[in-house]
Amino acid sequence: MNSYNKNIALAGILIVLVVGSFSVGKTVGVRESAKQVENDVENSKAGTPVGVDFAPFWKAWDVLNEKFVPATTTKTVTDQDKVWGAIEGLASSLNDPYTVFLPPVENEIFESDVRGNFEGVGIEIAMRDGLLTVVAPLKGTPAYNAGVKSGDRIIKIGDKDTRELTIDESITLIRGKRGTPVTFTIAREGADKPIEITVLRDTINIPTIDTQRRPDGVFVISLYNFSSVSPELFRGALREFIDAKTDKLLLDLRGNPGGYLEASISMASWFLPPGKVVVREDFGEGKEEVAHRSLGYDIFNDKLKFVILVDEGSASASEILAGALREHGVAKIVGEKTFGKGSVQELVPITPETSLKVTIARWLTPNGVSISDGGVKPDVEAKLTEEDIKNGRDSQMEKAAEVLLNWSR
Repeated sequence: MNSYNKNIALAGILIVLVVGSFSVGKTVGVRESAKQVENDVENSKAGTPVGVDFAPFWKAWDVLNEKFVPATTTKTVTDQDKVWGAIEGLASSLNDPYTVFLPPVENEIFESDVRGNFEGVGIEIAMRDGLLTVVAPLKGTPAYNAGVKSGDRIIKIGDKDTRELTIDESITLIRGKRGTPVTFTIAREGADKPIEITVLRDTINIPTIDTQRRPDGVFVISLYNFSSVSPELFRGALREFIDAKTDKLLLDLRGNPGGYLEASISMASWFLPPGKVVVREDFGEGKEEVAHRSLGYDIFNDKLKFVILVDEGSASASEILAGALREHGVAKIVGEKTFGKGSVQELVPITPETSLKVTIARWLTPNGVSISDGGVKPDVEAKLTEEDIKNGRDSQMEKAAEVLLNWSR
């Protein structure tokens, strides 16, 4: 779940750390301990972090300028490129795959994603256990149609080993012009050897919602993302559910990688009284937690039979919604353990052409359980097998319907 505000104190710190340091000149040699306090005072006046010795950085800068000879002459590395590299290294030192620096080219690509204008294959990816992992292929996209699945570990993109790439570098390789191919080498649970899947890039139009009333009376709402238009579409789907004259609601969040926090709060509010906590935002030790609460539409009574269907591709806002409604006793969860994307990112401008995407908080369920620590576990486990897929059978959906048809609180 991403929160893109414009202000954070860390932005100013980073500018001083790397860019501002050029304006005050190089620091040569190692500080003497007797001068530490004096230097700390000077650093404090200059705006640089107190107690940090920048001599090794500048020594490395000088050594590289003096001695480095490139293996090829195909690309000239400028001093500005070195600055971007230094900030990238600073961000990566935090060992958080979601905290990354976006230099000019990557920043433009990221902004195009936020605007929703991009060409690619239609997958949500994240780092899990140090491996590039598919959170979910978006329904109807080239990746979905080519057979890419939630939980697939991407070993290679073309001939590039993904262990040597950041998420954003991987996105740059995956992105491309409509009609061009990209080949993934994938490790899949249950497969004896890596699988190669070639996907033809296309313009990505992200689907949002589908509805259907099954013959057994179960009304299914399939939600594919939490976009800015999702709350209004969800409201319309609930109207269809009420008009269908049934008390059995199944919300299918499989393969839903999340989206806007506000969308999940709005959707939860149809089932919760005003003031009930939907999700807690934990900013770390010593900082005040923020509780995001129901808007209190609360139009359903305790006669509602409600199941939420999830899998490994259900992430972020999906986990927030499912976790909240289960903990408040509104719904039961069927399926598989969710992805576990429980951190909040903020996009901070560093220069007009660059940004820092930084993790600023963790999502906790109303009862204080961290979503990142293992995801949301189902009340009733149901896996979709290869045999199910081969035979066109959705055993997870059938299990969820079974729970609704045999409902007991």
